[in-house]
Amino acid sequence: MKKLPIGIQTFSKIRTEDYCYIDKTRNLFELVNSGTYFFLSRPRRFGKSLFLDTLREAFLGNKTLFEGLYLEKNWDWSKKHPVVRIDFGSGVLKSKEELEKKISDILFFHLETYELDPFKTQSISGNLEELIRNLQKKYSEKVVILIDEYDKPILDNITEKEIAREMRDGLRNLYSAIKGADAFNKFVFITGVSKFSKVNLFSGLNNLQDITLDERYATICGYTEEELSIFNERLFNVNRDELRLWYNGYNFLGDKVYNPFDILLFLDRKEYHNYWFETGNSSFLIHLIREYKYNSVEIENVKISEESLGAFDVDNIELEALLFQTGYLTIAEKFKVGSQIHYLLKYPNLEVKASLTEVILKFLTENKKIVNVKSELFQILQKSELSKMKDVFHSFFASIPHDWYRKNQLANYEGYYASIFYCYFTALGLDVRAEDVTNHGQVDLTVFLENNVYVFEFKVIEISEAGSALAQIKERRYYEKYLKSSGFLNSDNPLSIYLVGVEFSKDNKNITNYEWEKI
Repeated sequence: MKKLPIGIQTFSKIRTEDYCYIDKTRNLFELVNSGTYFFLSRPRRFGKSLFLDTLREAFLGNKTLFEGLYLEKNWDWSKKHPVVRIDFGSGVLKSKEELEKKISDILFFHLETYELDPFKTQSISGNLEELIRNLQKKYSEKVVILIDEYDKPILDNITEKEIAREMRDGLRNLYSAIKGADAFNKFVFITGVSKFSKVNLFSGLNNLQDITLDERYATICGYTEEELSIFNERLFNVNRDELRLWYNGYNFLGDKVYNPFDILLFLDRKEYHNYWFETGNSSFLIHLIREYKYNSVEIENVKISEESLGAFDVDNIELEALLFQTGYLTIAEKFKVGSQIHYLLKYPNLEVKASLTEVILKFLTENKKIVNVKSELFQILQKSELSKMKDVFHSFFASIPHDWYRKNQLANYEGYYASIFYCYFTALGLDVRAEDVTNHGQVDLTVFLENNVYVFEFKVIEISEAGSALAQIKERRYYEKYLKSSGFLNSDNPLSIYLVGVEFSKDNKNITNYEWEKI
């Protein structure tokens, strides 16, 4: 079997050292032949850098690397173009000075590689424009510009607004030079995780085509179900439904794709694990959840306009847009509201859903007993011993230090209590549906395990209102939606339905009333 290209972003290495390669060169051909200036946003570790390096080798005319691929017989190999590649993927830049040093080093590297005369200009933007002009002059061919992780210097400082603004302004100065050298540009491709406002970052590049949600390029990164056939020998005896549940589900308005980083590591270890999630830094998301007092339950049912989804800036960050662009949410549905396009977002797969909610849970509680509570809850649900659940959660809430409530205003909001339940169940990897719609209204939380379904209603109440949570479930007959549902795991047995009403005291920060019954 060929080797798995885990962590390898160099096209030549994959092609010359007997690694598996899923042919994306048809996407490359179609892209290059449809315009000049392109922008693509995809989550980290999704294959962007490898695609850029593939572009680089094609424009440099290295035909032997493409033997047996689509591009071999669909490219003009007689032309070779100079390539400028700018990559911000390595290291963390913490000041404007560090950014300028990084850019200068990259530009001087190209100067030496192509044996050009020293720069005559003093500014960074001037140096880039001069480099492009001199390359075109020396090689009598237009220049290809590839920019990888264009936004990383900003995202690395997203919680430090002043530094993030400095990074944004410094990068805008660099990117403005690309427009100034338009007459000398053959092809420009810019990739990153997020999509910052054109006005604030690409003010000069008003001809930049955004292909992030272009159906024609939906699978330009990531692996489709069909493309996984290259790994068939390694996938022998693998439950494909379970594989899809864990790692598929990313939707960019075309065929759904797998996260390639996850797939390669799974094929290597044959063990389901949160490979992609654990390599990222989700602390900035927690910072924003705290800042905006965000109810984590709502992440299950995000509706957002096309305009809001497509761009944000340092001074105007929408958490939902950032969750989508960084890969924690994906598109579940596209629909119209009047003349405007809107999207329904959801978690892409089990890995992301379980992992992110566990991180949020740790933030919401600052409690050291999460693992123990998870184990107890799973056993309670598995055995349907719901009477024990009150004691588990009551003890849990009681263990949270009072000082935490004083420092975190989230606990003063009703969504906080529902979020704790939601995060626990979701972190267990269960099928959890928040605000599931019925013809009588919305269920706060529905949890499925094997052939059992648990319908939850949460309320923050005064003492005189005790019993209103369970009463609401029964009065509005939320459970009727599941009465005719069949069980899971190909079972012919109907679902057993349990109704659970949980009521909290805002003053006591704990459960004051807990009732349940089986339908």
